Amino acid sequence: MFTLAVAVGAAYCALAQVPAESPGNAATGATLYVDRACWQCHGLAAQGGGIAGPRLAGRVQSWPAFAAYVRRPAEEMIPFTSKVLPDRELADIFAWLRSLPPPPAVETLPILSPRR
Repeated sequence: MFTLAVAVGAAYCALAQVPAESPGNAATGATLYVDRACWQCHGLAAQGGGIAGPRLAGRVQSWPAFAAYVRRPAEEMIPFTSKVLPDRELADIFAWLRSLPPPPAVETLPILSPRR
């Protein structure tokens, strides 16, 4: 129980240091997304697929959750510490991801509509 409390406390402290909103620059983030090789797993337009990365376009909701996950991912993604990806760069990437529209609804795609 103590170990769980320490882990939760450490996670809370890490999140408390992250601002509630990203101060990032989307134009810079688009360049960094490619330069830092995010595209290799998440696709050039953050559409997902690739090796194993999920779609990010239209799905990134919260700066604190995004920053915490990139720093300490729970799945197959490698952690990007602040030594590898400084907070400023991460904020820029987040700003770019937030600028991307979500994909269209399935029912709006003619190729997927039922034929009549």
